[in-house]
Amino acid sequence: MRSMNRGMVTALSAIALAQGLKIVTHKKVSGVWDWRQAFTTGGMPSSHSAGVSALASYVAANKGTRHTETALATVFGVIVMYDAQGIRRHTGEIAQLVNDLEDNISKFSGEFPSFEYVQREKELKELLGHQPIEVLGGAALGVVMGLLAAKFENDGRKERRQLNRHRVNWE
Repeated sequence: MRSMNRGMVTALSAIALAQGLKIVTHKKVSGVWDWRQAFTTGGMPSSHSAGVSALASYVAANKGTRHTETALATVFGVIVMYDAQGIRRHTGEIAQLVNDLEDNISKFSGEFPSFEYVQREKELKELLGHQPIEVLGGAALGVVMGLLAAKFENDGRKERRQLNRHRVNWE
């Protein structure tokens, strides 16, 4: 019986490891341990990039670079990484501007009582995307994990074939 899809396990493991590494990188930058970093978007390394890179490199190592599955995983990965450092990062920057604007309006309304303004209960989430270096860090982590997973799987196949050959010879 076969276990869960190794490519999926590899990609999800890369995502989990990248999320865990965010705790360590946050500590290095801020000097504070913050376990909540494991559940945030943004930060170093990009878990999105780690996941898609792990999947693409795993598929490439097993199927070859000319296979359609490799092309699909690679194109999907490029789109995700572009989105992580492009559109999502810019959305986060816009959210930061809106939050700053709201803070300024709140201060202004305090100085002018006739200006009625009701501040929202919570600010927009600002840390949505990644800097290019964070995407690159996640991609590097993912490639290493994908290649290691493929190597372990291929080594296991060779070992099973050798055991089967020996079993046939003993019988």
